[in-house]
Amino acid sequence: MELNWHKSSHSTGANECVEVAETPQGAKVRDTRNRSAGHLSVPPDEWSAFLTEVRAGLL
Repeated sequence: MELNWHKSSHSTGANECVEVAETPQGAKVRDTRNRSAGHLSVPPDEWSAFLTEVRAGLL
C-alpha cells in the first residue's frame, strides 16, 4: 500500500518535524530527518484521542 505522508501546515522548511500517513488501521508517524529509520504505528482510537487533545490545546 502506498502511504500518503504529510507534514503539518505549521512546519517550517528546516526538515525538523514529523510526517504522518493516516490509514484505516491508524496513523504512521516518522521523523523527517531519518525517514529510513521506520515509523511508529498508532491505533485509530489512540490517534483520534491524541488529535483531540492537540486541538484542545492540552498537548
